[in-house]
Amino acid sequence: MTAPLNDERTPLFSDPGQASHIARIEISHHQFELDPPFPAAWDSQPRRQFPATLVRVIDSEGREGVGSGDVMYGFDDFRHLFIGKDPLDLERHAGVIDNIGFHAGRCWPLEVAIWDLAGKILDTPVWRLMGGVSNRLRAYASSGTHRPLEEVVALARQVQDAGIPALKLRFGRPRLEDDLAVLGAVRQAVGHRLELMVDCNQGWRMPWDVKTPWQYAHALEVARELERQDVYWMEEPLYRGDYAGMAKLAEETEVRIAGGEMTREPYEFREMLRQGCLDVYQPDAVCSVGMLGLARLAREIVAAGKLFTPHTWGNGIGVIANLHLTAGAVGPTGAPYLEYPFDPPEWTPEKRDFPLTTPLLADGEGWLTLPEAPGLGFELDEHRLAATRATQVTYQ
Repeated sequence: MTAPLNDERTPLFSDPGQASHIARIEISHHQFELDPPFPAAWDSQPRRQFPATLVRVIDSEGREGVGSGDVMYGFDDFRHLFIGKDPLDLERHAGVIDNIGFHAGRCWPLEVAIWDLAGKILDTPVWRLMGGVSNRLRAYASSGTHRPLEEVVALARQVQDAGIPALKLRFGRPRLEDDLAVLGAVRQAVGHRLELMVDCNQGWRMPWDVKTPWQYAHALEVARELERQDVYWMEEPLYRGDYAGMAKLAEETEVRIAGGEMTREPYEFREMLRQGCLDVYQPDAVCSVGMLGLARLAREIVAAGKLFTPHTWGNGIGVIANLHLTAGAVGPTGAPYLEYPFDPPEWTPEKRDFPLTTPLLADGEGWLTLPEAPGLGFELDEHRLAATRATQVTYQ
């Protein structure tokens, strides 16, 4: 839990100019049509809409910070807790948002927006405010579908040709043999020119899905097959609360065990660290713990000899926020790769980043590089946001 704070606490940063206060917080919902629909591996219905919630924090000088991620359920009852406050008191804001998460919904996109605003006030990019370790990370292409074997091989070759050094595949087809056949075919096609990761998607379920997660014995059987294919990590092989199973799996297998994308509390991560559950920690700043909390947690994870690389399956604002956080706090040493959702034709950078004028793109060597622009450094496509404005946040 975030330490209790009082109103007299010194803000994390100081404003060299005239002090401002938070004047308004605006929330809008948007629905971007996906044509063709996106057949997400974790959802039984192809997704026809890509929803996005945007949070704008405007200070008394008219400067605006923007965040996006979770839908901010329950926030309206707590808006008054931020109005009139110093936008640079990031410790205080993180603590209040953590408290709101206990009483209502997860509102971490608000903290992203406040960090963006803080960077604009201080004329500094967020990655520097996070510690300035680096302004770039290597991408790994993160697929999101269960395509036929030949199409997955074609995707792997496309990723390789683009210079991206790693690719994550999705397991979860009706038969494990089919998953393993796809993995084997990709490895044969690209050799070791690509690092390969596998996401087993056992850590959490969609609301309608009550299927029992894998048990330890089955996960170990799969891990042995992944070892033979020299897989870089095995993601979410067990239910997110099965600490004993994850710790045993991490001890018994040579493949790295990854998870934690929907784990919500810092104490849970520290307990997983204590028990040796994971080799790769994946909390997403727009879903859990937040920017400030994850910057500190990332340093703890790396100091313990583990890797930190967030989940980023959302729109480009979330990807960019996690890139600032991770590059600035721990850099490539602690995070050799950052997740880069990429599965064309349904899931392209342009569709993923529809709220932005320019999508985040990896360069020819797979690097995602951040600018020196203040804040998070992106520009909103206001015309497209106006055209996609909606009253709901659904995938259909």
